[in-house]
Amino acid sequence: MSGLVGLHHVQLTSPVGSEEASRWFYGTVLGLPEVAKPALLAGRGGAWFRSPHVELHLGVEEDFRPARKAHPGLLVEDLVGFARHIESHGVSVEWDDSFPGFRRCYVADPHGNRVELLEPLSEPAG
Repeated sequence: MSGLVGLHHVQLTSPVGSEEASRWFYGTVLGLPEVAKPALLAGRGGAWFRSPHVELHLGVEEDFRPARKAHPGLLVEDLVGFARHIESHGVSVEWDDSFPGFRRCYVADPHGNRVELLEPLSEPAG
C-alpha cells in the first residue's frame, strides 16, 4: 500500500493587507526566503517562504483569527543564538522546558500566530 512520504508545507493565515509584516517576520527575522506564488494563486494575496527544509505559506483570510494553539514546530540549530537574534528584532521569546529531549521556545508572528522552535538536546544514535 502507498502512503504518506513527507510534509510539503504548513499554511498559516494572516489578515488582509499583512504581506509586508509577514515578509518582515518570516523573511527577515526567521530568515526564510520568499518564493513567488504561482500566477494562478498570486491574486489571492499572502506570501510563501521556503528553505531547503521548511516551506510555510501565509494565506489571507477576511475573518482572520490567529492560531494561538495550533502551530508549526520548526527545528533549529543553535536555538539559544537564534532566540537572541529573534529578540534583537523586538520579538518576544517564551521558553518552555516541558518537552523531554528538546530545548524549545515559542514566538508569535506579527499576526499573533504561534510558532514553536525546537532543538534536539542530543543527536539520536545512528
